[in-house]
Amino acid sequence: MSSHASVSKAKRRRFAPIAVVAGVAGAVLLSLSLTGTMSGFVASITNSQNTAATGALVMQEQNAGATVTCLSTDGGSVSTNAATCSTINKFGGSSTMTPGNTVTTPITIKNVGTVAATTFTLTPGAACTQTNSGTLNGTATDLCSKLNVVITSGATTVFSGTAASLAGATASAFTMPAAPAAGASVPFTFAVTLASTAGNTYQGLQASVPMTWSFGS
Repeated sequence: MSSHASVSKAKRRRFAPIAVVAGVAGAVLLSLSLTGTMSGFVASITNSQNTAATGALVMQEQNAGATVTCLSTDGGSVSTNAATCSTINKFGGSSTMTPGNTVTTPITIKNVGTVAATTFTLTPGAACTQTNSGTLNGTATDLCSKLNVVITSGATTVFSGTAASLAGATASAFTMPAAPAAGASVPFTFAVTLASTAGNTYQGLQASVPMTWSFGS
């Protein structure tokens, strides 16, 4: 046998174990690539309920006996949340008042929303308007100053003055109850008295002052 053949066989014997080791290492790497990397302990938490929602502030007005109800959403939707209620007359709507006569009207303002109100205000219109009532009308032009209006809430007097002074009154003129929490009601009573000094010239007349109740949160 030649010396060249002997050297070739020796090299093959020397590289054979290296090839085996390389093959095993390759198999291990292949196994790891198929089954994932080796790791220690793991732990995790997934928060699946991450939400934030808004509440609603809705006002309800009712007359005595709750036979008439007005909601702030009657104007269209909670997006507007402002409505006009012409079916609950705070001055009583009497057309037969006489001098010294008092008409009393109880109402209830309620927070029917889901959040508490933080402010509660009553804002009268800028003017007291006098118009004729019926076909027999006196010539007086100052009926608003002859109507005394007292607004109470429980034992608290919210306002006391003439219809003329009620019109355009600022927030400081009112002693309002605390703003109601969700589901809470606030009672009010309106007592309107025609002055005993009103003479014949005040017959067949009527006066009106618009009023706006407001909640804020």
